Amino acid sequence: MKLATLRLTVLLIPCLLGSCGTLPQPFLGKPGREGSVLSIPPPPVLIIPSPHLALLTNQDSTHYADDIAADLVKKGVPAVAGKATPADWQLRIGEIIDGSFVIPEFSVIGPDHRTYGGVRGSPVPYAAWVNAKTDTVRANADESSKPLEELLRSINAKVQEANPASLENRPAHVMLEGVKGAPGDGDHSLALDFRRSLRLLGIVIVGTQIQADFIVTGNVRISPQGRSKELVELDWVVRNRTHQFIGKVTQLHLLKPTDIDSYWGDIAAAAAKQAAFGVRQVVENATLKAHLHSRTKCCEIAPVLVK
Repeated sequence: MKLATLRLTVLLIPCLLGSCGTLPQPFLGKPGREGSVLSIPPPPVLIIPSPHLALLTNQDSTHYADDIAADLVKKGVPAVAGKATPADWQLRIGEIIDGSFVIPEFSVIGPDHRTYGGVRGSPVPYAAWVNAKTDTVRANADESSKPLEELLRSINAKVQEANPASLENRPAHVMLEGVKGAPGDGDHSLALDFRRSLRLLGIVIVGTQIQADFIVTGNVRISPQGRSKELVELDWVVRNRTHQFIGKVTQLHLLKPTDIDSYWGDIAAAAAKQAAFGVRQVVENATLKAHLHSRTKCCEIAPVLVK
């Protein structure tokens, strides 16, 4: 059967497009911007209790914690000002006097009650701090959130490296929800061959969402093209366990209806094999970006803390 691939979706990966005889040759989609914000497992919230600052009133201290939390959220850090429980990641705020300046101090405390790191905020003139001038304290919260963001990235990287459950230290777990829309036995054959191909690539196949790092769904669309030809589009959508979009692999093939009306056979095997390569690339790109961005400042990913 002679197949004609019609168009490239986003990104052509040459190393995955080697000759496969007359069997389907897919084009692989680019994971996209969403892939860069993946965090596995989903990050817990950093709790910022209201501090007891000797040089500020209780109300002003609470407002300061609120401002720190708001600034961290703007930078993508999941943070909330409020009362912490022993199981939370916490940011404790203190202050020291250095001559005529007040310097806020921040300590990150883990659920194991260990101090994972600390950083000092920007110095504030004593008089301005004591008088709790709104603009001064608010500006200090904004400036202090920057070194805090860097500290959290560093902590996250160390925790991820030491966590045996992190994707840095084990194969990805993928769940295939199923394949829909294919005529004949296509849904069954594509799903069976896709799972088999992913296993051969070192990816662990799981059967439930709670076990999965990534969830894949396959969708098939058939469009008549005339002259006894059909355009077959296979979309393999990758999401994380909370169903946030991560990326997509798209395959386009021009086939005869008789090639797929009943049994897909070799077509399913070849398409699934190449789709598995594409999905693995999406998974690796998302995981690598999360790993790298936990070490470097970038506007596209939040520093996260993992339990």
